[in-house]
Amino acid sequence: MMSGIVKLRVINLIGAVLFAVYGLILHAYPVAAVNGIVALVNIYYLFDIYRTKEFFRILPVQHDSEYLHYFLKFYSGDIRKFQPAFSGETTTDSIVIFILRNTVPAGLILGKKINKDTLVIDLDYVVEGYRDLKIAKYVYTHIFEETNSKLIYTLPGSEKHDAYLNKMGFVKTQLNALPAYCLNRE
Repeated sequence: MMSGIVKLRVINLIGAVLFAVYGLILHAYPVAAVNGIVALVNIYYLFDIYRTKEFFRILPVQHDSEYLHYFLKFYSGDIRKFQPAFSGETTTDSIVIFILRNTVPAGLILGKKINKDTLVIDLDYVVEGYRDLKIAKYVYTHIFEETNSKLIYTLPGSEKHDAYLNKMGFVKTQLNALPAYCLNRE
């Protein structure tokens, strides 16, 4: 039931090692052997996950892009779970950025510049299979330059979304008397 494959592999590895040791202590060699193999499989896949080079790219698109509206409609239910206040609307002054991971559109940032130095993000969404913070680390390293911003604000969402914002370095604050989170480049 875990959404993060790395966390699942680590927990499975720990469990397999413990059961292998348990099997050895009880002289239940088949239990030890099977769990030893499971542990080796998890080690192999964890090594593969960390060894694989991934490619990221920020891809700006127009606010009226047909693909953007299809993406928003397709993921609308999942988006509402994390950012229920998101209206789904875009305007001519919207900044729309897809985040590609190995050429797959894995994330979407929608926002608006409210002044020369400040970006307000209306939507920060990542497709379920890609929620391992790699995209977020890439985006928040590059989005300041992409938008020429020094401050990024976003509104709170679900508990999971707010925990993600905290992991990314956002700090609770207020924006126009509304609760918000802020990430400061300075």
